[in-house]
Amino acid sequence: MGQSVLRQPEIIGRIELIARNTQNRAGARLILACALAKVHNPTIDIRKPYTEIGNADAYSGRTYDENYITEFILAHNLPCNSTTAFLTPALRNRNTILTPTINLVGRPADVYQAALQLLDDVYTGNISASDLLTETIRWLLVVREEKQQRMHTLLTSLKSARGEASLSAEGIVTLIEQHLKLKKSSRLPVLVVAAAYYAAEKQLGEQVRPMYGHTTADRQTGALGDLEISLVGENNVVTCYEMKTRRVLIEDIEQAIIKVAQSTQHVDNYIFITTVPFDREVQEYATAVHDRTGMEVVIMDCIGFLRHFLHLFYRLRVQFLESYQQLLLSEPDSAVNQPLKEAFLAMRQAAESGE
Repeated sequence: MGQSVLRQPEIIGRIELIARNTQNRAGARLILACALAKVHNPTIDIRKPYTEIGNADAYSGRTYDENYITEFILAHNLPCNSTTAFLTPALRNRNTILTPTINLVGRPADVYQAALQLLDDVYTGNISASDLLTETIRWLLVVREEKQQRMHTLLTSLKSARGEASLSAEGIVTLIEQHLKLKKSSRLPVLVVAAAYYAAEKQLGEQVRPMYGHTTADRQTGALGDLEISLVGENNVVTCYEMKTRRVLIEDIEQAIIKVAQSTQHVDNYIFITTVPFDREVQEYATAVHDRTGMEVVIMDCIGFLRHFLHLFYRLRVQFLESYQQLLLSEPDSAVNQPLKEAFLAMRQAAESGE
């Protein structure tokens, strides 16, 4: 993406560290928003992105972030969070100057420390806000191109290795089970169930309703769960799925009953999909809900659900795998990070080539 406009290796290193970090993308948005604000209004103090500070040279970093940075990121598919950095735990509800001595209690610590130092570099004149903005965008473009090249290579290798071979139902179960065991995989059970419905939509006569973001709260969207199913051509939710990466509790069941009762939907089945064992007592409590409310409540193991589906719709197993891969790669990195996507493609290639 061209040569750096900077000549200070330590500053370039800090920007690269922030741009390349896959664990936390908020640092990049923080730098973009603050640098843009400083370029737009040179009289502000770049270290004061909170109007609550009360000084004349303070400004709203969140306003710049939401009004300008979001659209820019989406337009150019930059590797950043899809939402403002100023709502992350480390940066929200603050009214202090962001100096290098501030402990933002964010992870990873070195990313936040690098971001604070860059703001100070602008304040002390070590770098201009314009150069900081330019260099940050350059590194984000470098990371974007590297990411796209890796994905292209993996997809090309997968197609080359596949040939006419297709995995058995149990082979697919093993592949998905291994994928679910990787770190930061909490979004994957939603994709497993959604992929099953996409693959068998014609046979089932049921469809997946538009899915909400991974971190969007149900109370904000009015969603009844992580995945809502309706009959084809209709809007009423007939089946709702709630995903848990912990044990399902009686309190979870009661909360589900309340959500449905307060909605305008007539839900026939409310299904909890979990990746951990569940208690018999809770399962029995769920079974008794129908007599009380007329709604079936069921707790199912994610892999058990998948295994049953793949054998019931055996001839749709390849369609399921393709749907899962498409959903996986379409997820924003904030929900399913890039290493998790690349891992699946590599694992699938190995499985289909018999390695």
